[in-house]
Amino acid sequence: MTSLNTQTAGRWFKRVLWFGILANLGLAVPTVLAPARMLALSGLPNASPLLWTQFSGVLLVLLSVFYMPAGVDLDRYRAVAWLAVGARLAGGIFFVGFQPAVYHRLGYFDLAFFVPEITLLAAAVRQSTAVAHGSPAGATR
Repeated sequence: MTSLNTQTAGRWFKRVLWFGILANLGLAVPTVLAPARMLALSGLPNASPLLWTQFSGVLLVLLSVFYMPAGVDLDRYRAVAWLAVGARLAGGIFFVGFQPAVYHRLGYFDLAFFVPEITLLAAAVRQSTAVAHGSPAGATR
């Protein structure tokens, strides 16, 4: 049985994860349906052909779908949770570290989810491990 703290950290991780999934879909679906309009609204440079902009939206939808198992059952899909957090970091590094400044906002979007997700997931895993080994949930070594 898990402690209240483990349940709380895990529950908040799943909430942040789901909020990120919804935020991704909020950007991706309109990008698939109206790519030129989304580029104009976001202030990003025009792309040619627009197929690539639409395809990036499709990929973001698929990535978001792959996050969902961890949002349903964190204990069973812990590896998926770590991959979701890693994907946020990778997106942040890609857009902020390797792209022109006009694309940095896309990286900041990912990093805004990475920070709370890594913090909450690490706390949930640490507390879950402590409970499994019979240590008090808040104990640290």
